[in-house]
Amino acid sequence: MIPSLIRAWGIVAIGCVLAAQAQDTFKSRLSPVPIDAQLAPKIAGHGSVSASLSGTKLTLNGTFEGMRSAATSASLHQSKMTGVRGPMIHELTVAKAAGGNVSGAVDLTSAEVEALRKGLVYVVISSEGAPDGNLWGWLLK
Repeated sequence: MIPSLIRAWGIVAIGCVLAAQAQDTFKSRLSPVPIDAQLAPKIAGHGSVSASLSGTKLTLNGTFEGMRSAATSASLHQSKMTGVRGPMIHELTVAKAAGGNVSGAVDLTSAEVEALRKGLVYVVISSEGAPDGNLWGWLLK
């Protein structure tokens, strides 16, 4: 009887560990979003990002191409409402070219994890011609 109980508890414990290690995945399509009419002719391009959340560690990988000027930076931003700009929360690594890779591994706060799960976190790639953002994409499940 006792070995059966120990075995049952072991199975429950393994199930809990596997559930705790489960990852949430998110995807984003990167598209040009002009901030004003004057910027619209200066931006172009497209890309995609996939991300996985394990605990509070968010790991992102993606590609982009077709920008009219070289990328200068990439970052994660958090908004209070979907579709509305918000402040930068983490920097990402990006190829300093009109196309290439974007990546990062960041530790999120519990509030940032909650915002991510609500669809309130997005990626921005800025460029020489669009320093406030050339390609944008919301991280969604």
